[in-house]
Amino acid sequence: MRIAFIGGGTMGEAMARCLLGKNVAAPADIAISDVRQSRRELLSSEYGVSTLANNRKTIEGTDLIILAVKPQDLAHVMEEILKAESLQPTTLVLSIVAGTSLSTLQHGLKHPCIIRAMPNMPAQIGEGMTVWTATAKVSQQQREMAQSVLGALGEEIYVNDEKYLDMATALSGSGPAYVFLFIEALIDAGVHIGLPRDMAEKLAIQTIIGSTHAVQKTGKHPAELRNMVSSPGGTTVEALLQLEKGNFRSILLEAVSAAYNKAKRLSVPSPLKGEG
Repeated sequence: MRIAFIGGGTMGEAMARCLLGKNVAAPADIAISDVRQSRRELLSSEYGVSTLANNRKTIEGTDLIILAVKPQDLAHVMEEILKAESLQPTTLVLSIVAGTSLSTLQHGLKHPCIIRAMPNMPAQIGEGMTVWTATAKVSQQQREMAQSVLGALGEEIYVNDEKYLDMATALSGSGPAYVFLFIEALIDAGVHIGLPRDMAEKLAIQTIIGSTHAVQKTGKHPAELRNMVSSPGGTTVEALLQLEKGNFRSILLEAVSAAYNKAKRLSVPSPLKGEG
């Protein structure tokens, strides 16, 4: 499987690293284009992959093209790919460009085989959550190829309706930021009551890790696990009461809803050059 990355930034590099680390692809199978010479040199020396400055040359003879550019650069990239005339009907294009719909990609590339994926930040260390969907022309073989690529980033879920990607953006895409904020606040709370910061940090991080694994491994509902920790009249119940007074659940729900509404606005197909 020959893979071409258009964009060698943080997520492009992370995907290449995961593919190599999990033996989904070999260095000889991967070509990465990036406008920055410093990035090309780093990627080539660090991973042994081929790096180029020319998008057209990068995609020649590839089975899979991964679009990993900033949204504002996508129109130019798609125009370059069109001019190259080297995009074969059987070539699969996988986009991780935020807020870019399948419709925009299909019209911009004049190509039927498109996958849109939403990986989150932990994908950079192979612990991500990716939700993805595909156009009707993507074959079963191509779906399996995409699944192996996205699976190298962590867990992946295929959905048959693109609307779920905006929902995933709000929950799993933005979710790490919510968790990081909670961890930060938990550490600060520990320091506030007198714990040394390094101890508070270790206690908070391991508590988050252990609690997450408890949900995964026990199969119990989070509410059931919460009740197991909450002794009647105890310290945990007192703390939970304060969280409920602060509308913790409602604020989190409103935050996710706000992110979802923003994602919907961003993913509305935008007119391309030459369209009215």
